Amino acid sequence: MNNIDTLVASRENRAPFESLLAGISVGKRLLNYHKNQTVFAQGDEADAVYYIQQGQVRLTVVSFSGKEATLSILGPQEFFGVSCLSHQRQRLSTASTLEPSVLIRIEKHALLRALRDNPPLFDFFLSNLLSRTLTLQKDLCTQIFDPSERRLMRVLLKLSRFGEPVQERVKMRKISHDTLATMVGTTRSRVTYFMNKLKKMGAIDYGKGMLLDPSRLSHALQEE
Repeated sequence: MNNIDTLVASRENRAPFESLLAGISVGKRLLNYHKNQTVFAQGDEADAVYYIQQGQVRLTVVSFSGKEATLSILGPQEFFGVSCLSHQRQRLSTASTLEPSVLIRIEKHALLRALRDNPPLFDFFLSNLLSRTLTLQKDLCTQIFDPSERRLMRVLLKLSRFGEPVQERVKMRKISHDTLATMVGTTRSRVTYFMNKLKKMGAIDYGKGMLLDPSRLSHALQEE
């Protein structure tokens, strides 16, 4: 198993990555954010990369006509804001927290220097970017070819995999139907209709918060 495979396996096992960042002593800060707090906004200066130590972050973009779309929702041990490492000077999206979150902010030049000097950090960062690229490709294919109901089920499955290893039933953080609609690319009313349908199937239970059954969702996807 090569270095990248080892690091990918470590990520899947939820092994802490912070030790690889410990060598960065200058240009790194630990930040605490409240729920629904903006980390950076579309059009801001792109000057740092963020690493999620705890919590969830939503990336959105707004078109010239004012229409908003959710690009992704990220969880622990994921990076965002990496476009600053290229020649991108402004943020192309807005990042905001979906729940109380702990983030590590690494200035662009500090991270570039660390990537040159720390091969294990470079390997992990590269594997993370490759994994993100593959995920985005899958999401794009889903957006193009799948109907909205299947897209919603895939989004819910993805959200259920943040945090602890998937159990028989997962307690989900509250997320509005408006947010789900921007992620799926449909209307709020359609999301509400599909969520009620999933509730009748037993895939979702609102008894004590929102409980999701990943196995029932996966079975429903296979039957479609």
